[in-house]
Amino acid sequence: MTATTEYNVNREKLKKAALILKTVAHPTRLAIIELLNYDNRLSVNEIGEILEVEQSLLSHHLTTMKVNGILRSEKEGQSVFYSLKEKDVTKLLACIENCDCNMNAI
Repeated sequence: MTATTEYNVNREKLKKAALILKTVAHPTRLAIIELLNYDNRLSVNEIGEILEVEQSLLSHHLTTMKVNGILRSEKEGQSVFYSLKEKDVTKLLACIENCDCNMNAI
């Protein structure tokens, strides 16, 4: 019996978790998640104004999060609105806030 079967390691589950963590592992992306958790739907312009992030950089973050299934978008006229597609990702923030990690080590 190998270690992976003995401990029942689900590699697909771990790959999914790693992709989600990699996708959100940036302060701007975490801020977007937090914003959309409070305001269910915001335009790119609204997000940019609130976070004070340059449009091109913001578009990169939003696209990455949309491609990886965290966000959804809707176009209305000239505006694009974003919302959380995967609302459970907000639980990551709560979990991290409860961690007693040594932030001075970073």
